[in-house]
Amino acid sequence: MHPSIQNETIGQRRLKAISDGVASITTTYIESASGAILKDVEGNEFIDFGGGIGVMNIGHTHPKVVAAIKSQAERFTHTCFMVSPYEPAVRLAEKLSQVTPGDFPKKAIFVNSGAEAVENAVKIARYYTKRPAIIVFENAYHGRTLLTMTMTSKVKPYKFGFGPFAPEIYRMPFGDVVGPDKLNDFFIKHVNAEAVAAVVAEPVQGEGGFIAPPPGYFQKLSGICRDNGILFVADEIQSGMGRTGKMFAIEHWGVAPDLIIIAKSLGAGMPIAAVVGRKEIMDSVHPWGLGGTYGGNPVACAAALAVLDIFEDENMLALAQSLGQTLKARLEKWKKDFPVIGDIRGLGAMIGFELIKGKTRQPATDEAKRLVNYCMERGLVILTCGTYGNVIRILAPFVITTDQLEKGLSILESGLKELTKNQ
Repeated sequence: MHPSIQNETIGQRRLKAISDGVASITTTYIESASGAILKDVEGNEFIDFGGGIGVMNIGHTHPKVVAAIKSQAERFTHTCFMVSPYEPAVRLAEKLSQVTPGDFPKKAIFVNSGAEAVENAVKIARYYTKRPAIIVFENAYHGRTLLTMTMTSKVKPYKFGFGPFAPEIYRMPFGDVVGPDKLNDFFIKHVNAEAVAAVVAEPVQGEGGFIAPPPGYFQKLSGICRDNGILFVADEIQSGMGRTGKMFAIEHWGVAPDLIIIAKSLGAGMPIAAVVGRKEIMDSVHPWGLGGTYGGNPVACAAALAVLDIFEDENMLALAQSLGQTLKARLEKWKKDFPVIGDIRGLGAMIGFELIKGKTRQPATDEAKRLVNYCMERGLVILTCGTYGNVIRILAPFVITTDQLEKGLSILESGLKELTKNQ
């Protein structure tokens, strides 16, 4: 703790130095973090139910990740894999090919962020199929670059004022019963099947509101893709790395995507993302057609390798499943107690609840903001999501202790009581 450095002082400096276009949910500045606890520059502690927007599934500053980063940083931090390659990237590609769904030969590429991985998945799909069109979904979120914000559904704040957008992106409803007639109708009215390179879907929609599809949805969808020579791409940036109780959410439906996109918790805070897919698809691109200066940075690869070891050695999936069960039980109880709660959404430890108001069940956007602020003032970081910003999502690290979880849930419950005390 640095007594001379206060949140307000840093905030004033921020206003002079950082673009107003970059906003923050909180006004506190973090100095350190461990497990599920954040500590700001004034020594205040916060229980983290946001996990850096789904990045810290294994917890902040896990000792094995820290050790791996230090060890690699002492050897070298960068050579550029396209110039002077190194073994950690090869080993990470091998491991990801093993843990991703699909009993077929796979290969991988590494980039720096989820958005960059989505862009590369689209590039690869278009190159392999020689087709231009990409189908995405309502409520989808895929990033903020030109292509990925085009693929993203929500206008404000992600797309507003940033057009024109990328061409050949087509959007359809998510979670409807996907029978051949419905999709054939889409092909007739919006884009012909022969022009579609890929369907890109989040197995559980993240920013769109923690929306999971009905049983059988992805089996039907991937089957239609296969019948029409369309690649099925799973965007597991937020739903992957154990968040839903399986390493990748698409595994809940027994579907093996042609390409899978991984980021966020893969690096436990280090900037790394990957596209992993069928060997023949990944190898279709000409040499030098894929890559980037920092893609597969050695320090980030070391962190990701440590993350995969932690999942195996410390049974992270079991922790995720237990966390998900606890959260679901509590949220179901709250739904009975608080009329402001609508749907319980998500899967496993990727779970949230909708806030509604009135007899018509309108989105309670302002109430969601008030709940976030209420919790923050009492030492709990939570996040909203959803098209209308009225879904409270929980992305707590799997390593959160029972006491920390209960304290966080108690704060959240008292906030719900405050919201509904006059109802």
